[in-house]
Amino acid sequence: MSILLRRAGLFTILLLWAATTTLPAAEKIPGTLTVYDSLTAPNQAATIEATLIRTGLQTQAGLGGEPLELLVAGHVVATAMTGGDGRAFLSYTPKAKGAVPFTVRTGTTSGVALTEAGGNLAVWERRSPIVAVEMAALMEGAGGEGAIVTKPGNEADGRRPMPDAAEELGKLTQFYYNLLYVVSIERGGGNRDQANAQARQWLKDQKFPIGHILVLPSDPEALGVKLDELHGAGWKQLKTGVGRTKAFAEAFLQRRLEAVMVPEPAKGEAPRKAKVAKEWKDVRKKM
Repeated sequence: MSILLRRAGLFTILLLWAATTTLPAAEKIPGTLTVYDSLTAPNQAATIEATLIRTGLQTQAGLGGEPLELLVAGHVVATAMTGGDGRAFLSYTPKAKGAVPFTVRTGTTSGVALTEAGGNLAVWERRSPIVAVEMAALMEGAGGEGAIVTKPGNEADGRRPMPDAAEELGKLTQFYYNLLYVVSIERGGGNRDQANAQARQWLKDQKFPIGHILVLPSDPEALGVKLDELHGAGWKQLKTGVGRTKAFAEAFLQRRLEAVMVPEPAKGEAPRKAKVAKEWKDVRKKM
């Protein structure tokens, strides 16, 4: 009898093993991650925002309750769970100044297929000068538009860079300037996540120096509010803006800051106290 019982038990175990080996593993759903650049000072905590959305649907939906990991130099330095809107906030404290590349990826226990996105953490000394640059001033054919996104899903809009813009900004960074790229979203031009990702890719493809990307709505007051916020947070060396539109220049001039417009605007478009550069090679002479 004991032999029969042992054989029956062994047969049951074999059946269970066969069942588990033939059942397909649960498929992970596809997702897309977007991250935003962050700004901080040495030895001060930075908050990095990431958004995880489900892809393949007609309407994008945030994926909540999913683990994310923040990697710096290949090491996991922080973890967080996404909220109901798909957003998560990860904290990291850098030690030294500079541009710190980082990656956010889905965790190993996530129900979402492995996906990742990269960004830059700007670690700036508060005493170092900062120049804000409007994206429209970097692109040919941008007209009076401040955005890089014109239609949802466009890949960096296909616009070519203004002659000498990347080289001249590179020289400014050599003179210890930190760069703040300002992207504004046109009406109907997609969302903040798209604008951020497209601006990052365009700047990289066109070999512009690394800077902190700031995405704002097209509201003309948005830049002024952000300037006040940055100054209130201690970034008082942000004293100069280089832009293409009148609204951009006025946001700086209204706060008794310097504004340089490039390329030279149409007659009457430049505010009275704004400096004007015909081309990017003239910008540094105006600063």
